Amino acid sequence: MFTHSLQDLAQRHIALNGASNFRDMGGYSGHEGRPVKWRKIFRSDHLAALDAADLSQLQSLDVRRAFDFRGAQESQAQSYAWPSIVRYSLSIEPTVVQRLQAQHLTGKPLTAADALDAMQTTYRDFVRSDSHRFAQLFEHLLEKPDPLLFHCTAGKDRTGLAAALVLSALGVSEADIWKDYLLTNQLYKRNSTGALTLSPDVLKIVWEVQESFLKASLDVIQQDHGGMHNYLTQTLGLTPSALQKLRTTYLD
Repeated sequence: MFTHSLQDLAQRHIALNGASNFRDMGGYSGHEGRPVKWRKIFRSDHLAALDAADLSQLQSLDVRRAFDFRGAQESQAQSYAWPSIVRYSLSIEPTVVQRLQAQHLTGKPLTAADALDAMQTTYRDFVRSDSHRFAQLFEHLLEKPDPLLFHCTAGKDRTGLAAALVLSALGVSEADIWKDYLLTNQLYKRNSTGALTLSPDVLKIVWEVQESFLKASLDVIQQDHGGMHNYLTQTLGLTPSALQKLRTTYLD
């Protein structure tokens, strides 16, 4: 249903040795049919494993700012400080793993249904507890037009919602927003950090994206904020002039 053509994927996915889910958010048709500019906004999994060739590629893309949604422990465990990239922390503490681990410790077997519930709860919490972080991302997007990237650990949940919000603000269709979100399932390769002693069916859910995850966020945006436009303008503070500036900067 929501799939990318191979040609589009070749342009969008940037193959790196140290990050599997690094991609360009350009090319989608936005406000008034104007496409999102290529090579301006990137989304990714974490950058701690990049090698010299990867860094050289990021330099050639002129990416100088990275906005990191990882929590304190995650960013310490897999830290990076690359000379060519300024890292900004927009920390959103992860809760899925903690929720599942806590239940695991009670001795009650974890099921796929538990994992689904934990993922959906986490996505609701992004909107209820972490909207200020997404507002900060928009401030950085508006601050200057240089190419930038944002990421979390896997580049799929916190990053996935952030990408959906950015594309929504740029007027991209719901179908393309879903397409961008679900692309993680084609690209992301989990590295063996092995912190979790969970069953394969539970892990599969934790390491993929599903429509029901993002839908949990979008439902809260609808119920608590009266829809995406209200959420962007009132909660995230995108005034009409800020929206206009965003579109002028990032749409062709």
